[in-house]
Amino acid sequence: MSGASAIVTGGGSGIGAALSAALVRSGAHVVVADIDLEAATRVADEIAEMSGSGSARAARLDVTDAGAVAALVDEVVADRGGLDLMFANAGITWGGDTELLTLAQWDAIVDVNIRGVVHCVHAAYPHMIGRGSGSLVLTASMGGLCPAGLITSYAMTKHAVVGLGLSLRAEAAGHGVGVTVVCPAAVDTAILDKGQLDGFDGRHFYLTGQHVRQPLDPDRLAKSVLDGVARNRALVVEPARARATWRLQRLSPALMDRMLTRYVGAVRRRRGGGPAGA
Repeated sequence: MSGASAIVTGGGSGIGAALSAALVRSGAHVVVADIDLEAATRVADEIAEMSGSGSARAARLDVTDAGAVAALVDEVVADRGGLDLMFANAGITWGGDTELLTLAQWDAIVDVNIRGVVHCVHAAYPHMIGRGSGSLVLTASMGGLCPAGLITSYAMTKHAVVGLGLSLRAEAAGHGVGVTVVCPAAVDTAILDKGQLDGFDGRHFYLTGQHVRQPLDPDRLAKSVLDGVARNRALVVEPARARATWRLQRLSPALMDRMLTRYVGAVRRRRGGGPAGA
């Protein structure tokens, strides 16, 4: 990644912050972009104190604003002579019974998790085609590879990201552009504790539902992602238990359906039989 230019959306925390740090350590020049400028600045300042030949700066970015995404991409292209890496990583979640979701919440998650990724691709991909190089890195989830009751809106959007990435990859190869989709199980970030509807326990749900004992360290994931990008891998699925779950889904979707149905029932019973989900 030495000398590469990169934009990381959702860079103010979690996976985005870990990716930004890993990129700078590998010599890349990174724009840490986040809707929370204070968080993005904090991450960029912390990265600046690390060893590495790269650099980082912060930028406020709302990925639901297509014009703002395009403007940031154009700015990096003008400043660095091109954009090598676009990490479409920003995302939100809602957890709980689907009937509790309001239309505003459906709209919000579609706007950030799907349209936000589309805006990144729409802005960055043509520049990469023009240069005949570059990589798009789209953050999805295990929820984009396997069904996931009680986080249906999140899983829907992540399935869309997987479909976009794997489909675009076939086109992009002819232009010399790589596309990698990141599908981790539960990662130890603040998103595990956000978007809770009526007491939904996201941290417990993501860990037990995805058959992992503890959340994945974001720095470990970032290392795997950069390795996957360097190798132009289609998918980065971490950790090993997540790959096993994905394999089971492909081998026996009917079995996975029964397991998920039982699990959702168990989650509801754990709450005392109420409708809230966890």
